[in-house]
Amino acid sequence: MAVLVLAPLLTGCSSDPTDDVRAAAQAFLDDWAAGETDAAADRTTDAPATTALLTQTAEDLPEATLTAELGDVQVDDDGAATVDWQATWDLAAAPDWSYPATLSLTEGEEAWQVVAAPTIVHPELGEGQHLELARSLAERAPVTDATGAPLFTETEVVNVGVDTAQVTDLPALAAALSAATDISAEEITADVQAAPAGQFVPVITLRRPDFEAIRAQVFDLPGAVFPTSTRLLAPSSRFGLALLGRVGDATQEVIDETVGEDEQPVYAAGDTLGLSGLQRAFQAQLAGTPGFTVSVASTDESLEDAGQVIDTVDPVPGTPVQTPLVPALQNAADAAVAGQSLATHVVVVRPGTGELLAVSSNEAANPANALSGQFPPGSSMKAITATALLAAGTVTPETAVPCPGTITVEGREFENQDQFDLGTVPFTEAFAQSCNTTFIQQGLTLPDDALAAAATSYGVGSDWQLPVGVFSGEVPADATGTTKAADQIGQGQVLMSPAQMALVAAGIASGTPAAPVEVVGAAPAGTAPAGPPATVLDQLRPLMRQVVLSGTATALADRGEVYGKTGTAEFGDATPPESHGWFVGYQLGGPQGDIAFAVLVEAGQSSSTAVGVADAFLGAL
Repeated sequence: MAVLVLAPLLTGCSSDPTDDVRAAAQAFLDDWAAGETDAAADRTTDAPATTALLTQTAEDLPEATLTAELGDVQVDDDGAATVDWQATWDLAAAPDWSYPATLSLTEGEEAWQVVAAPTIVHPELGEGQHLELARSLAERAPVTDATGAPLFTETEVVNVGVDTAQVTDLPALAAALSAATDISAEEITADVQAAPAGQFVPVITLRRPDFEAIRAQVFDLPGAVFPTSTRLLAPSSRFGLALLGRVGDATQEVIDETVGEDEQPVYAAGDTLGLSGLQRAFQAQLAGTPGFTVSVASTDESLEDAGQVIDTVDPVPGTPVQTPLVPALQNAADAAVAGQSLATHVVVVRPGTGELLAVSSNEAANPANALSGQFPPGSSMKAITATALLAAGTVTPETAVPCPGTITVEGREFENQDQFDLGTVPFTEAFAQSCNTTFIQQGLTLPDDALAAAATSYGVGSDWQLPVGVFSGEVPADATGTTKAADQIGQGQVLMSPAQMALVAAGIASGTPAAPVEVVGAAPAGTAPAGPPATVLDQLRPLMRQVVLSGTATALADRGEVYGKTGTAEFGDATPPESHGWFVGYQLGGPQGDIAFAVLVEAGQSSSTAVGVADAFLGAL
């Protein structure tokens, strides 16, 4: 009698076989879900067959994890049982997949065992069959312009590359491709040597017009091949690049950063994702949610059920992101910067709203510098210095001020360009002619924090919360001596981005400085700046108009009602020093309404280069 009682205890059985069945099913599913394939298979009637089945399922559903929830248990009198359960697969880069299933169990000599069969995995699988998972992506929602028109379209591209099986002279091929594409010959050679024979090795992807420009150089090269495809592209390669960004094949960096709540990747290699700019910042919103189809697959094509769809989850489309970009302004800015060989940027802002209407950089430039670059603003800073002086009552536009060729502060000599000397002139003329010595002399009479306070009134130094970062500038509030002197003319410790200087110009134009807007309807990027007093702006605007009418920007005098301030900003350690060229201003009542803008030509040496770009920009409108 003791032996009869002891045996069930050793086998883990209870007086209720339902409990034993449930425990056996749970143990099998726990091992399977934990990836313990062999342990799970040992709990079935055919361990080798189940091992093969579960291994195949892991290949069919790569990186997926299983959660199992047991349901009803039925035990027959003949030693058979069934357990209902709910399978939920957390699929990699796809929504969860759930379905009801049933395990059949049989009472073995020592314990209940799961009956080995393909239905362990899914009730619709038969012998010789397994699952086939296919992800499906939603059509990417558009990033649009201010009117809601999509800015990116499917565009034909040519994939310039190498077929390793056709190469006859790799050094010559690499040199010729390098000369045509600017991709290093060493990089091309290394990539080709590392690839298996017959594999396509990409070199560069070009829009069709760009490829046609180099076609004669590369088309007949032995080993060079040119398959075509389409990509989601902006109207041109530089169109709003810093803001809009690019779309392309998923990089591991983007895959890793776009994980779901379960810390699993939402996307996979081969997906088309936003790689930079707004396309990256709003990746989840634009891409929507992937879907999938699960089908029956078989190595035996004669099986009738092969290809049968088991389940489908449709992808959920994304939703558009609307920008305030105005194509006419963007195209005009792009055309203007394209005429410069030096790195050049134009940022255009709507006065009163802070909306970014155009963000442009040419081929020579790092496009990020249009928004987040940190540059000394040079004499374009005098619009802010004049704000501080006018607010303090130190000067009025009519005040007679000295403009000597040089001025010495604590032993350091500062000078006007070419040491021009105007004698004593109205403050308006000193501003229009960009007299450094006047602004240093007058600025040194202000409290140490006055310049920073004036800058803050335009939003400089704000912590803008934006999907694509904008450097809001730095103006120290505690500078003294020669640093304080240099700060008055946009040197010293003062730094600005083109975008922030355009926002300053917009604040002067409208009287109501605003936080920058990159996406229509988005949460504010920050608190709107307070702005200088209206009485100060009423005095400042005529000063900026005089710059165009009789000062350093007379080349713009025939471009409508334009106001502005030029700037030449020294940088680096060269002798004589190199200089950036700036023009910061606004146009009232133009073809695109009131606009404010900033032009920066990196290492342009003179503000005249920036004025020339501004002239080309306004002339293209």
